[in-house]
Amino acid sequence: MSRIGMIFSPYPHPPEQLRDAARAAEDAGVEELWLWEDCFRSSAWAAAAAALAVTDHLRIGVGIAPLPLRNVAASAMEVATIERMFPGRLLPGFGHGVQDWMRQVGAKAASPLTLMREHLPALRALLAGETVSTEGRYVKLRGVALDWPPATAPLVYAAAEGPKTLALAGEVADGVVLDSRHTVAEIAAAVETVQAGRADAGREGRADVVAYVLTAFGPGARERATAMMRDRPDAADRVLAGSVSEVADGVARFQAVGVDDVVLLPTDDVDLAAFAAAVGQVALALPAAGGVS
Repeated sequence: MSRIGMIFSPYPHPPEQLRDAARAAEDAGVEELWLWEDCFRSSAWAAAAAALAVTDHLRIGVGIAPLPLRNVAASAMEVATIERMFPGRLLPGFGHGVQDWMRQVGAKAASPLTLMREHLPALRALLAGETVSTEGRYVKLRGVALDWPPATAPLVYAAAEGPKTLALAGEVADGVVLDSRHTVAEIAAAVETVQAGRADAGREGRADVVAYVLTAFGPGARERATAMMRDRPDAADRVLAGSVSEVADGVARFQAVGVDDVVLLPTDDVDLAAFAAAVGQVALALPAAGGVS
């Protein structure tokens, strides 16, 4: 089902601003607030729990937390604890992490693809209440099970960009998070690769697709947004900008190529409460949205 969300970025916003941003998003009728874990800024899981605690209905997406930083059992405990406290409201996502940062903390995997291939199936199995034993290159578990698994395991997302990771996301994750640098045509190709990876793995149904899109509202919106994409060709095709109706039309274009959740990323200079209000108006301008299925 089609959804719309917005992003709370750990830069330039410090963690103490998250609670007000989450309340503003919920008050504006925004369905989802997404955040991520950058070294060395904010913990994704502490932030997600705090945002969920000060809201009643808002879903919080983590897109993403770096796989190499945590043992899979620790990741499973983090997700399970939050999911049990706030059922159905956490959208946990994982990715390779920025390789320079992973190297800086001594956690860089020689094969990020192998790590993802081992980590995410083990994580999903633990969240499903299974007892897991595996002896991989990176993931080694011996009869591990969560004492408090969630009643219903949440969808687990993988961040992906290159074709190999996109296909792997379809194979081993429940959904994919696509970053904010792409045109609609590029997103369409990525969606096709993800869904093909899922089908090739013999998995039924579709992977849930989340796409971030850099967005600006109001006068000078396009100039503000494209200025942040100056290093990319066709910058104007990679952003949404203008009035609420113009942004809603752009959101619909992403939805038409298979994006389930269009998540709007504000420019750095924006007032988050005002941005949330505009995103809420965009949601009202779109067909009725549904929850994660």
